[in-house]
Amino acid sequence: MDKLNAAITAVGGYVPETVLTNADLEKMVDTNDEWIRTRTGIVERRILKEEDKASSDMAVRAILPMLESKQIDPLDIDLIICATITGDYVFPATANIIADKIGAKNAWGYDVAAACSGFLYALQTGAKFIESGTHKKVIVVGVDKMSAIIDYTDRNTCIIFGDGGGCVLLEPTTEPFGIMDAKLHSDGSGREFLVQPAGGSLNPPSHETIDARQHYVYQEGKTVFKFAVTNMAEVSYDVMTRNGLSSEDVDWLVPHQANLRIIDATASRMGLDASKVLINIQKYGNTTAGTLPLLLWDFESKFKKGDNLILSTFGGGFTWGAAYVKWAY
Repeated sequence: MDKLNAAITAVGGYVPETVLTNADLEKMVDTNDEWIRTRTGIVERRILKEEDKASSDMAVRAILPMLESKQIDPLDIDLIICATITGDYVFPATANIIADKIGAKNAWGYDVAAACSGFLYALQTGAKFIESGTHKKVIVVGVDKMSAIIDYTDRNTCIIFGDGGGCVLLEPTTEPFGIMDAKLHSDGSGREFLVQPAGGSLNPPSHETIDARQHYVYQEGKTVFKFAVTNMAEVSYDVMTRNGLSSEDVDWLVPHQANLRIIDATASRMGLDASKVLINIQKYGNTTAGTLPLLLWDFESKFKKGDNLILSTFGGGFTWGAAYVKWAY
C-alpha cells in the first residue's frame, strides 16, 4: 500500500469586524502608536465585541465557508481538533461545541492547549490520524478570543493581542504533498514568564484572585522575547536543513505573528529574503493559536502546488516548533 500523507486541501479564516487601533489604545493606557509600531509591527487588531459570542463562533465562521467552497457535507467530517487557550468553557471542549454548531454529527474532537504553538501541535496531531488511514477528513482549528483574558490597563500585554482564527482541512493523498515533517518542543520551566495565573486548579477563581487581576495574561516581555528569538529561529532552521532544503528551496516562511523582530530574526537565521516571509501582524496583532491559519487564509492565493512552506511558532509554556509543509493545490 502506498504511504499516506496528510495534505492541506482547504483553508478558512475569520476575524471580527471591530478594529482596535494603536490610536484607540493611546486613550486607554500610557503608550503611543510609534512605540507600538517600532517594537512589535502592530498597527491594529480585531476584537470580538458581539454579545454571547465566543471562540467557537469565530471558528464556525471560518469553517463553514471553507466546507462550502469544497462542497463538503459537515456529516463527512471525521475529527475536529481545536487549538485554543480561550475555549468557550473550561469544559466541555470547544471542538465539541464547534462540531455541534456546524452539524458535524459524525465527528469526534478535542482541544489542544499549547498557547501560540497550539495550531502547529494540532496540525501535527491531525496529520497522524490521516497518515494512519483511520480518518479521511480532519479539521484543524486555531482560534482565540484573547480580549477575554487581556487586561486593558496593562500596556505590556494589551497592545499585542487580538481576536481571530482559522482552520485547515486535512485529507489523505499518496502524492508527495502535505505535512512532510515537524519538530516540536516544550519547556515547562518557562511557565512563570507567560501565564494566566488564576482560573486553574492551582489558583481557582476567588475574590482574592479576581481582585489581584490574576485571570488576565501576565508576560515578562524581555525574557519571553529573548527565548523566542533564539528558539523559533533555531527550530525553523533545523526543520529546513534536516529535510535537505536550502534557503532557495523554501518558497514561504509562515511565522507566528507575535513580534516583527522575532519574525525577522527567524528569516535571517534561515537566510530568507523578506519577499518570502508572510506577515499580517500589522492588521491582526497576535491572535495566539489563530496566527498561522490566518496567514494561510490571507495568502492562499500566492501558494502553488508543490511550494515548500515552513511553519514556525513560539508560545507560552514555553512551547515552540516548526513544520515543513509541501502545498497540495
